[in-house]
Amino acid sequence: MHVSIIGSGYVGTTVAACLADLGHEVVNVEIDEEIVETINAGEAPIHESGLAERIDEHAGPDASGNLRATTDYADVCETDVTFLCLPTPQAEDGSLDLAPMRAGSESLGRALAEQSDEDDHLVVVKSTVLPGTTEDVVGPILERESGTAIGEGVDLAMNPEFLRMGTAVQDFLEPDKVVVGATSDAAAGTLRDLYAPILDREETDLVETDVREAELIKYANNAFLASKVSLVNELGNIAKEYGADAYEVLEAVGLDDRISARFMRSGLGWGGSCFPKDVAALRAGAREQGYDPDLLDAVVSVNDEQPTRLVSLLEDHVSLDSARIAVLGLSFKPGTDDIRKSRALDVIDELQTRGASVVAYDPVAMDNVRAEYGETRFDGALEFASSPDDALSNADGAVVATDWPEFDELSFDGMAQRVVVDGRRIEIDERDLDVYEGLTW
Repeated sequence: MHVSIIGSGYVGTTVAACLADLGHEVVNVEIDEEIVETINAGEAPIHESGLAERIDEHAGPDASGNLRATTDYADVCETDVTFLCLPTPQAEDGSLDLAPMRAGSESLGRALAEQSDEDDHLVVVKSTVLPGTTEDVVGPILERESGTAIGEGVDLAMNPEFLRMGTAVQDFLEPDKVVVGATSDAAAGTLRDLYAPILDREETDLVETDVREAELIKYANNAFLASKVSLVNELGNIAKEYGADAYEVLEAVGLDDRISARFMRSGLGWGGSCFPKDVAALRAGAREQGYDPDLLDAVVSVNDEQPTRLVSLLEDHVSLDSARIAVLGLSFKPGTDDIRKSRALDVIDELQTRGASVVAYDPVAMDNVRAEYGETRFDGALEFASSPDDALSNADGAVVATDWPEFDELSFDGMAQRVVVDGRRIEIDERDLDVYEGLTW
């Protein structure tokens, strides 16, 4: 099938590369010329496991030719289906900024105005948007700009993504479910055909529903998981007060098939680009509808408190004023260079507020922190180390903020004080330390 993808962020790039891997011919439309050049050179513009190999295989001069990138929206007319994979940034009140979605829909609509009258085109919203956005915002824009009514040459559907940073390729190719919210049987049929190789897996469920339900499923999914993490952290905090091992407690709880063992590791909490934004948007949207989401408010409150609790634990053992503290890990989770809403950054803020100087290390995310925050958020006072051992050298204490596997084999001999507070329960030998403190165990 001929497919176009509007947007080359984490979602757009992953979807494009994976669809090309399934044998579809894919064109990625992106306004950033540098990203277009990167993809066409066969290189990945983001760090994501398994992505670079697929872009190298399908894009570039010596590749299969199943994937190419362009800045020209007119190329969508050569395709059968277009996915809108555009950013929906978070406004100050937690609501979504739909400006990129509106602009992309306008450009897409103008391009579709040039398609042949005999051709039908399916537009699929892949971005995470609140219920009503696909039909009440994107649809009318497409109708106005293309001069074609929805259902009379242009079809509309919602197909939410459930991609986790670090495992996005695997999540796309081996999903638990594919959710399709379509405005017509023909639109649903097109997506069934597109995803046929994935839907052939016994482990993948197909959920066909209406558009608004498909939009809300994504939010409900992430709100549930965020709530689970915050509840687990609350239980972990309680376990610590009793001197009990939260991990042993929660491992047993996870054996209940009504609960499951996934997302049962207490620690610093959730971050990244999905949970914080989606929970905030759902809370803001609920309030607009006249409902106060008290439980979700509590979920966020518990999550926001975890970095402060970690630093307070460290301060029980180290005087932080003028202390040199190593922060291990900057990405919000291992396997990605994404630092959006990373708990590590909140830990650094809190450490500096209490007078500590911070030296940080992360295997892939330091350049992103330098580019985004180096001279602003941390007032130029954040030092970066070339290795975890360099970060620990002469440190008065250390915190583990991201559970990168390479941290499991650390040596702490070079620390001025061998004090570690672990926010992720990495596999280290506590006998190598003077003080080992877990955040919630």
